[in-house]
Amino acid sequence: MYDFDAQNKALIQGVEADLAACFDHEFDTPAVIVEAMKYSLFAGGKRVRPVLMRQTALMMGGDVDSARALSCAIEMIHTYSLIHDDLPAMDDDDLRRGKPTNHVVYGESTAVLAGDALLNFAAETALTDIIAHPGRMEQSVRAYAELMKAAGIEGMIGGQVSDIQAENAQNVSKEELDFIHAHKTGALITAAVVCGGILGGAEEEELACLTAYGQNLGLAFQIADDILDETSTTETLGKPVGSDEKNHKTTYVTLYGLDASKKMLIETYYRAEDALRQLDRDTRFLSEMAAYVCERALGVSPDKISIDK
Repeated sequence: MYDFDAQNKALIQGVEADLAACFDHEFDTPAVIVEAMKYSLFAGGKRVRPVLMRQTALMMGGDVDSARALSCAIEMIHTYSLIHDDLPAMDDDDLRRGKPTNHVVYGESTAVLAGDALLNFAAETALTDIIAHPGRMEQSVRAYAELMKAAGIEGMIGGQVSDIQAENAQNVSKEELDFIHAHKTGALITAAVVCGGILGGAEEEELACLTAYGQNLGLAFQIADDILDETSTTETLGKPVGSDEKNHKTTYVTLYGLDASKKMLIETYYRAEDALRQLDRDTRFLSEMAAYVCERALGVSPDKISIDK
């Protein structure tokens, strides 16, 4: 039987070690900014994005080394987005991963700069690796461009702007909600698997399948979060529940209700599975990851629930 947990744990351990190595030297900067960066980066988390990138590179016939630096970069970008998302000017949350948020500990100014620093350090980390390995430069540059686009105005930032604009809005449509979360949440998750595919030497047809998988996994991630915001506890999630309601945000649960949202979550799982079936590769890890994302909110693996597909 395939041991998803063991493989996931091994990949997470590798990510943790490589992230620590990124900071294993002296910085010519005030110590507080490095401390603030590390505070949020090493505060815990499931490391889903770097794990997906590394595993996809392996699945496509590459190796972890090719994805080592860029997978660290995607986690830095994700962490910076969380620091900024928690700021009083955004969602104004005081708890993240079970710890006080960055601005609560270091103040707003330093938190903003810690986020900025992580974004820049992500670019530095990726580009330094590209320069050091000219033999794989074409694939590495393409993957880097994919990641930065996903993090930018046509990806995560664009989704965040749309999310802010939708606050307090009446009658947010499904199309608008899908746009927000395909960009705010889904873009980096999709980039993780697509970048892994590029670094592993995937063909264009395979990248299309990975894109479809990533988009559905990203949507599943968001629907699951919306469900958990209604049904879980702060202690379990490590962040405040009910924050969407506090910030007057439309979610899949507020738009469709809890039962319909759970059905939508299961449907996204099956669409992700359909995309994986198009790949003549060992996709068991990616399949188990999709099930894991859904199971957090459903309490049971989605393939154990029968729906009309």
